[in-house]
Amino acid sequence: MVKIDSIDKDLLIVGLGPGGIESISIGTFEKIKNARKLILRTGKHPAAEELRSMGLKFATFDHLYESLVDFTEIYSKMAAEVVGMARECPVIFAVPGHPLVGEEAVLRMIQLAEEANLSYEIVPAMSFLDPVLTILGLDISHGLKIIDGLGLAAEERYPAANPDPLVPNIIMQVYNSRVASEVKLSLMDFYPDEHLITVISAAGNKGQARAEEIRLFELDRISWIDHLTCVYVPPHLQTELVISRYPADRLVGLMDTLRGEDGCPWDREQTHNSLKKHLIEETYEVIDAIEEGNMYKVCEELGDLLLQIVFHAQIAAEQGFFDINDVIGGISDKLIRRHPHVFADTYVRNSEEVCVKWEEIKKDELMQKGETRNSLLDGIPKHMPALLKADKIQRRAAKVGFDWPNYRGALDKVDEELMEVCEAIECGNPDKIREEIGDVLFAVVNLARFKEIDPEEALALTNRKFKNRFVSMEESVSSSGKNLSEMSLDELDKLWNDAKLNCI
Repeated sequence: MVKIDSIDKDLLIVGLGPGGIESISIGTFEKIKNARKLILRTGKHPAAEELRSMGLKFATFDHLYESLVDFTEIYSKMAAEVVGMARECPVIFAVPGHPLVGEEAVLRMIQLAEEANLSYEIVPAMSFLDPVLTILGLDISHGLKIIDGLGLAAEERYPAANPDPLVPNIIMQVYNSRVASEVKLSLMDFYPDEHLITVISAAGNKGQARAEEIRLFELDRISWIDHLTCVYVPPHLQTELVISRYPADRLVGLMDTLRGEDGCPWDREQTHNSLKKHLIEETYEVIDAIEEGNMYKVCEELGDLLLQIVFHAQIAAEQGFFDINDVIGGISDKLIRRHPHVFADTYVRNSEEVCVKWEEIKKDELMQKGETRNSLLDGIPKHMPALLKADKIQRRAAKVGFDWPNYRGALDKVDEELMEVCEAIECGNPDKIREEIGDVLFAVVNLARFKEIDPEEALALTNRKFKNRFVSMEESVSSSGKNLSEMSLDELDKLWNDAKLNCI
């Protein structure tokens, strides 16, 4: 653990502030003067020049910046060397600004020190952010991202090094024209070339601070870029480049606008209940696109379905219940929980064991939420299509052995229910007829389950087959100027048989 109030430590990590020695606290200055071994991350800092002029001796890691290209390697090597020295004698490691603001080397150093069981102390200081924010007049209460310019300029930057165009960004360590050029090219992946940015140098240095607003493409044309330079990149919410990188955020923002005071009257009027039918329709349109095999249409229809999800999340957010981040976070957590064989140390041999484990985890989740299911058939959505629901009910009942030994029992049940339909028709009772037809359908679903046939897909296939044949019948008579309603049953039967030969 870090103890700020202690003095004798194996490793003391201090901040030099953003400017000269006037930025260094009195306590830190006293520690530096009495250091047995003083190391500066870089000697290219106003305070470093003044300390040198006072006769203080120190080492720097500037040689690493000159000999290594990969900034992760630079920071790792720097941290390892400092901790290695701290094993031999107490070390003070000094960095520009605040030790915990944009100092990757310090974070690595802390980790290594803890692993080596070395005592250490972090001595805070004014960061470069303080004077930069003052120059910009920037309120960061709504967000700010700080990025290491060396990371952004790296050939293979990691995702955390990418800017976030939805909030203000400050790029530090843009210390020469080469880094500025690489930073510019990286930023152009996220912002338009004409996006206005502010280049700031020597913030916190009395009489030397400089700031200039330029267009992004001009960044590497600035002649006065040096080791004290940083770049402010304001948000840019409407750029097409942002759309390509953060499309989900844009969709959520559009929905917020549509539901806003100056938005669309229709969108503002919608409720969870009014949108139910649209959610169902869009789901079926996705299925249609999948069955057509048209991937462009699948993409489009998935977008329409996603819109419904965002719509419901927006309404819930306005009511103070949850937002789209809660939706995404919830399903992400659920995926991790329900896949312990992927994200933990659980072992499963096959997909059947995966399903068993899945159900066990679901049961535990229900118990933790205080939900109880008194019946094995509880939890089946009441609005699920009837064929799918019948299949679900039968599969649940089969888990406790309430099932036919094989498909022949299910097939015989279909024949039995058909006979009962005939008897109900002879009696002429509409309610009884409806009931018995329902029993036939239920029995057919059971037969389909035994033969591993999805009843919904089977009926959908038959619907499509009938439609194709009927359309073929219509087309075959259209050239004669007739229509099907004018034809006899025998003629229609012949047309149907012909259509069966020509259509799948």
